This record gives sequence, structure tokens and C-alpha cells, in this order.
Amino acid sequence: MSSSDIFIGETIGTAILILLGGGVCAAVTLKASKARNAGWLAIAFGWGFAVLTAVYTSAPLSGAHLNPAVTLALTIENGGWDDLPVYWGGQLLGAMIGATLVWVAYYGQFQAHLTDPEIVGGPESEVTKSVEAGEKGAGPVLGIFSTGPEIRNVVQNLATEIIGTFVLVIAVMTQGLNDGGNGLGPLGALITALVVVAIGLSLGGPTGYAINPARDLGPRIVHALLPLPNKGGSDWSYSWVPVVGPLIGGALAAGLYSVAFA
Repeated sequence: MSSSDIFIGETIGTAILILLGGGVCAAVTLKASKARNAGWLAIAFGWGFAVLTAVYTSAPLSGAHLNPAVTLALTIENGGWDDLPVYWGGQLLGAMIGATLVWVAYYGQFQAHLTDPEIVGGPESEVTKSVEAGEKGAGPVLGIFSTGPEIRNVVQNLATEIIGTFVLVIAVMTQGLNDGGNGLGPLGALITALVVVAIGLSLGGPTGYAINPARDLGPRIVHALLPLPNKGGSDWSYSWVPVVGPLIGGALAAGLYSVAFA
């Protein structure tokens, strides 16, 4: 496949991934949303369906990596280092486009949420409670765009992201082994989506399971740039964890695959 196909495919696919994944976070979080307080199950399955849609859409063009950690692992195993920055560039751009589209789709809800006194003003507001809990770096809607830990412990947070990404990437890399090495074709997208749901339900509680550097960094940049009222900080002090952790997890998965499966 050509570099232009890779870039276009990854941009489109990652934009759809973040539009639907960030969209379910917005639906559950924002006060004027019909899905307000739908809960963690809605988020986990929403992200799984987002992966399913994005993979089916972009696979014909780029192979649907949609995740720098996946790209790194496959590059370690198969080579093709020249394509790595093309994949990563498309993934980051797509993530930023998808996050911007979430803001467009929920524009009225963002405005209502971030001007509500219960959210941003007074002693009982969500912002005041988050500051008292030590979450000084995160604004009240940052969780729609990027992840953050429930307990801020860098070692644990990094380990959680490494473990979650390791599970995702080793599952992606081993999918075709029971089919003569030919891959699972269209079924692979469904399997990957279900793995993402499993990671969300089982390992997502501590950090919000970024498991994808572009998924976290791109929307975090958009959060910092968007003209959202009372949006608060983008928590840049934590931002390296959901980038470095998944890359380490992807590299470790590639190493295990080379030793145990290849």
C-alpha cells in the first residue's frame, strides 16, 4: 500500500474511532445528554463498537492500525520503519479531527454543562470537589477527550497502561495463528473490538485505559485549543503516561510474539 493510502486510511479510521469513542464519553458525562449517567458498561461497549466501525472502514486503505502502539509492535516484528511516521502522523491527525467532531456534535451540551453552577461554581461544584480530591490538573470535561487516573500513582498508572496495551497488541498479533497464518479477515475487526471491551471492563478502572497514544494525546491537544468556557486544565503533567505506557506495552507484546509465537 502507498504512503498516501496509509495516511488517509489512518486519518479516517482514527477520526471515526475518536468520534464514536469520545462521543460515548460525552453522552455519559454531559448534563443535557439523554445518555447522562449511563455508566461504565456504556463506555466500554461504546469504545468497542467504535473500534469495530473504525477498523472496518480503514482496513482496505491502511490495514487499520489506528494506534501507534500497534504500529510499533508490527514494525518491530515485520519491518517497514519508513512507514512508521506516516502511520503515526495519520493517527494523531485523525484523533484530533475526531475529538473536534465530538465538540461539534455536542456543542450545546458542552456550553450548558460548563456554565452550570453545579459543575463549575460554588462549594458543592464538581470542579471544587475535584480540586479537593487532588485532581488539580484536570478540567471538568477533560475525561471526554483524554484519560486520567483515579489514584495518581505514576508507577501504578504506567504499569496499568503497559499491561492493558500488552493484552491488546498480543491479541492483535496472534489473531491469524489458528488459521494457518492467513489472518481472520473481516472477523478480526470483531475480535479486536471485543478485546477492547474486555480491557475496558477488566483493566479500565484505574486509568481509563488509553491503550493508544494517539487516542489520548490528540484529543488532549484539542481540549487545550478549543474555546470551551470554564474548561480547566488539560493535565499535561500526566499526559506522558498514556503515551509512554502503551508504547512500552506494544514493544513488549512484539517481543513476546517473536519469542513464543513467530
